[in-house]
Amino acid sequence: QVQLVESGGGLVQPGGSLRLSCAAVSRSVLSISVMGWYRQAPGKQRELVATLHSRAGTDYGDSAKGRFTISRDKNTVYLQMNSLLPEDTAVYTCNVGLWSVTGQKTDYWGQGTQVTVSS
Repeated sequence: QVQLVESGGGLVQPGGSLRLSCAAVSRSVLSISVMGWYRQAPGKQRELVATLHSRAGTDYGDSAKGRFTISRDKNTVYLQMNSLLPEDTAVYTCNVGLWSVTGQKTDYWGQGTQVTVSS
């Protein structure tokens, strides 16, 4: 069983910064394939923000390039968001993909954290 614990959302003014974190917590040793962040704004589809693959590096959505940075420390993934815009307002959700001993990949999702960019 894996639990994803998210933190760091909140209200920030345009041009400000926030740092999100997501810790994958388990009693077992985790074989992590990918850790990342997605977001969904009201009335819009969920979109990729950034992912960090254990073997393939990082991938950023177009809206995040040049402003957001994804990083990882063991079983925790971080999203540093700079130069925030009102259109970055959304629920940000952590995603972790884990490899099983049989080679299957299972996705886990956090509960989501609200980021609101407003003056």
